[in-house]
This record gives sequence, C-alpha cells and structure tokens, in this order.
Amino acid sequence: MGKGCRGFLNSLVLLTTGAVLMLIVVASASAWRSKGRWLQELGMTLNPPSPAQVDVRSVVIRQVQGASDLTTAIFTMEAVVPTSKNQAIGGFVLGQTTLLYIARGEVRAGVNLGELKSENVQVTGNQIRLLLPAPRILDSKIDVTRSTVYDYDRGFLGLGPDVAPELQAQAEQQALQKIFLTACNEGILTQANERARLVVTQLLSTSGYKDVTVDTQAVPLGACAAPSTASLAPTPVAPTLPTTPSPAPTIAPSLAPTN
Repeated sequence: MGKGCRGFLNSLVLLTTGAVLMLIVVASASAWRSKGRWLQELGMTLNPPSPAQVDVRSVVIRQVQGASDLTTAIFTMEAVVPTSKNQAIGGFVLGQTTLLYIARGEVRAGVNLGELKSENVQVTGNQIRLLLPAPRILDSKIDVTRSTVYDYDRGFLGLGPDVAPELQAQAEQQALQKIFLTACNEGILTQANERARLVVTQLLSTSGYKDVTVDTQAVPLGACAAPSTASLAPTPVAPTLPTTPSPAPTIAPSLAPTN
C-alpha cells in the first residue's frame, strides 16, 4: 500500500474518532440537562411552592373604596329670604333698603368609603360582613344660577343705601343655613345611611359573594353642624335686579335618593 493511501486512511480514522467523541459530548450534555430538569421537577414535586397569600379584606376594601364619597341622598329646596340695611346719620334713619331673595339650594349626604378599614370587614368563604362608616353631610351650596332677586327697594325717594351685592350675599348665607337645617330635620342622614347599605350590598353581591351583610352606624351627634360660608357657590359681583315683580313662587323642599 502506498504512502498516499496510508495517509488517507489515517485521516479517515482521525475524522471518525473526532465525530464519535463529539457525539459522546453532545449526548452527555443532553443527558445532563435532562437529569437537571428531572431533578428540578422532582424537587418541585417533593416541595411544591406555597400559594401566594391574598388578603381578601384588602381586595374588598379597594373595591368598595373605588366609590370614594358615596352620595346616596340629595335634598333640594327653595327659600325666600328678606334682608335690609338702613341709611342713618347721627342715629336718625334717612331711608331703608330691602332685598327679597329667592334662593335654590342643595344638600348632599352619604358616606366616605375611604374611611373603611380592614377591621370593618369579615370574610368567611362566600360570606361577607361589612360595617360602613357613619353617614355625613358631603356638600351644601346655593345655586346662584337658579336663584334670583325677587325685589330690591331703596325706599322713599331712594334714600336707602345702594348695597345690593352686600344684601344678596347676606341672603345667600341665611338661605343656606335655612336649607341645611331643613334637610337635617327631614332626615337626610338617615335616608343616606339606608341607601348606602343597599348600594354596597348590591355591589358586593355582584362580586360573587352569596351571603352579604352590610351594617350601618347610627347618625353621630353633631353630624348636622351648620355649614360655613365657604360652602356657598361663587356669588356674582352684582345681582340681577327685577324689573317687573312676578307672583311669589310656591316653595317646596325635595328629598330624593340618588340613582
């Protein structure tokens, strides 16, 4: 056999040996990966990961708090308020200015669901019991766009002071006080409490709970404290004075739940 033939055979043997070694390495690596996966699966079987712990009460609180200030009752009313101011010199009254204002006001009541805490929620399986925060007045204001000066009179020979904006501002404050107290006397907080219970019960029932109990708190003393002047809607610089007096309207309060 010639040298060329022997060289060719040696090269062939080397290539074949290298290929066999490569196959052995690849097979070993594959077996090692398979063994690693098998050991990992075995470890997960023997020590399964613990399920994530979820605080159901926190979930319920976040769901209910999404409504924030829940307005459940709105009281609207028109109030007729007279105001006056004298023009005097040295204790002698020269004239008197009177203003008759017809104010339309609104009082909103409900519960602040942002005050709900985890201790106010009890969850057992598909049963849930929740204690709502106490009801309160959420807002009170005079709607100046729907209110009007019914009469403005500076008296005999117009000797009364020209103080229309001042008298209107006083009339708005007095009207707000009157509407606010009337809403309280009509039981707006009691109605807001009951409506809040119904609304939250329906909300939780649609979330999958089969047995839902929503408790309410008694109306706290002082919940109907008089509003501050900051609750008033912005007052125009000057009132729109009447030109021809019209018949006095029929005043009737309205206490209605929200939808």
